[in-house]
Amino acid sequence: MAHRLVRLVALTLLSVPVLKVNPAASQASSSSDSAERLHWKALDQAQVKLDDKTPLAWNVYQPDKKDKKNAKKASNLVLLLLGHRYLMLDLEGRLAYEVPRGSLQVRGADFESEDPPSDARLIPSADWTLRDVGPAELIRLTLEDYGRALQVSLPHPPDLRPFY
Repeated sequence: MAHRLVRLVALTLLSVPVLKVNPAASQASSSSDSAERLHWKALDQAQVKLDDKTPLAWNVYQPDKKDKKNAKKASNLVLLLLGHRYLMLDLEGRLAYEVPRGSLQVRGADFESEDPPSDARLIPSADWTLRDVGPAELIRLTLEDYGRALQVSLPHPPDLRPFY
């Protein structure tokens, strides 16, 4: 009987720290669930040039337009892969961020991330120009940490409205 009582007290004492930790963990997980998430889709027709040369490894992603709640706010964001480096361009604020690979979750050929990624680092940039050049939007800027000119061409979605 005394052995059972000691065992019950020991189990109770062991479970108390677990109960103290669990509410904090559930609050942290609920705050990360409440953070807005962006689904990045690859653009097939985009083009990237670094000092007028196409990089060996590159890709361009934009937020998924089907996500109605984040579509308007994220329409000015572009995620860019240059080699092993992910850059997020904020076209409205004319800011460039380096996004660590760990803050991007792979979803097939696409990515998902927080909006904005909490561990993104601001990259000094200058000479921003945004122009509509017919079938595409042309973005030019200078990455001051590379000391190179970056040019990104984003295709406009096709206009499928009838002509009449």
